[in-house]
Amino acid sequence: MFGKRASFGGNTQPAPSRPAPPPEAAEPEYARSQPAGASLEAPRPGRTEEAEVAEPSGRDKNYFQTKSSIFSALIDSIDLSQLAAMDQDSAREEIRDIVAEIIALKNFVMSISEQEDLLDDICNDVLGYGPLEPLLARDDIADIMINGSQRCYIEVSGRVKLTNVRFRDDAHLMNVCQRIVSQVGRRVDESSPICDARLPDGSRVNVIAPPLSIDGPTLTIRKFKKDKLTLPQLVKFGSISPDGAEVLRVLGRVRANVLISGGTGSGKTTLLNCLTAFIDKDERVITCEDSAELQLQQPHVVRLETRPPNLEGEGEVTMRELVRNCLRMRPERIIVGEVRGPEAFDLLQAMNTGHDGSMGTLHANSPREALSRLESMITMGGFALPSRTIREMIVSSIDVIVQAARLRDGSRRITHISEVLGMEGDVIVTQDVFLYDIMGEDANGALLGRHRSTGITKPQFTEKARYFNEEIALVEALERANVEQHELMR
Repeated sequence: MFGKRASFGGNTQPAPSRPAPPPEAAEPEYARSQPAGASLEAPRPGRTEEAEVAEPSGRDKNYFQTKSSIFSALIDSIDLSQLAAMDQDSAREEIRDIVAEIIALKNFVMSISEQEDLLDDICNDVLGYGPLEPLLARDDIADIMINGSQRCYIEVSGRVKLTNVRFRDDAHLMNVCQRIVSQVGRRVDESSPICDARLPDGSRVNVIAPPLSIDGPTLTIRKFKKDKLTLPQLVKFGSISPDGAEVLRVLGRVRANVLISGGTGSGKTTLLNCLTAFIDKDERVITCEDSAELQLQQPHVVRLETRPPNLEGEGEVTMRELVRNCLRMRPERIIVGEVRGPEAFDLLQAMNTGHDGSMGTLHANSPREALSRLESMITMGGFALPSRTIREMIVSSIDVIVQAARLRDGSRRITHISEVLGMEGDVIVTQDVFLYDIMGEDANGALLGRHRSTGITKPQFTEKARYFNEEIALVEALERANVEQHELMR
């Protein structure tokens, strides 16, 4: 089918840049409702990390030379256009047959297991993302961090570990990076060494190449779970109490303006996805993100994504431009993946002008710091407004701040559910509804703690809950939490 050549010998040059994978090889786009909190789930049964981490790689230069020779012969022997027209399974079988024939003709001496490993590696290079494929297939990995061609780390259950995955050289790693970013119409090279992209399943990708990255290309992937992470699962993992989860459900349902705050890797986007699961199906929702990763399940969703400038420095579309354009698209809710600049002003304006239920995330270590950062971002955007005016705008826009945190043992917890009450003088007044207290740690170093109610039975957003017939559910959840708190204090 591919017009194999009669002779495979002689060509031992490094493999050329690999073609883009055929459309059939791409992983289907999942309707996701969680991203960054993937490591909340325990590793899958039957998988032992010892087999993949902290072991020295047995693949030396001879292995890579053999693989390069076979790969070059394979490229000379197949018709890539016909390969792209096949489905992934058929293409993989065809490649395996040709590679097995090349191995026999070149008289390479290797065991059956070595030959199987080589076949898998070459199939992954041609059809997928090379050495990354085994890591991308694992659903218990939250992050993949590649520091040059010879060092690859993963995060599993909140712990960062070294793997034995490595690339042939920096050029091999750059080829994989180019393949990833080209799928979303972007490029990375010396003239454009920083690039944000995403995988077909929405996983977040960042590439920084030499000369900015001194020790070789650096690739960071924030993986998303294939199965949606839901609020009940967060309860199961201990990220929030059942009563706290009921309060979050009500907040998502009653169109409260929610700001989700937290540090890097604390699960902000996961939590945002969980809250958006309770949006009514007939609401028009528009999302604005730097890299599209939200997994809304509603049928009436418009997804927008920023665009970086081209090589001439033109054509950039910023987050603020997307948010401003949203207002002309008749949205009922606006969801901003991450607020990090002057778009904060436009989001607050939208919350104030009939777009109740809008949400966003930002980086901050506490609810109070989140409010301060909002004010700072508006000020840095060049808005010549008095501080009091900005704070009044924040108070009239934000209803609740939900704080997520990644603790030192790697676990994710929702540490605050705080509502914004108003102003006293020039100070914004907030009130905690739920808090997380750390009680200690067990013999394995895992932190022990509990979520507790602060005793508030009718927070300020109870009025919105009444309008949506959710007041009874909200009050009952808070009363149960208060009763439990009193019993624990006895």
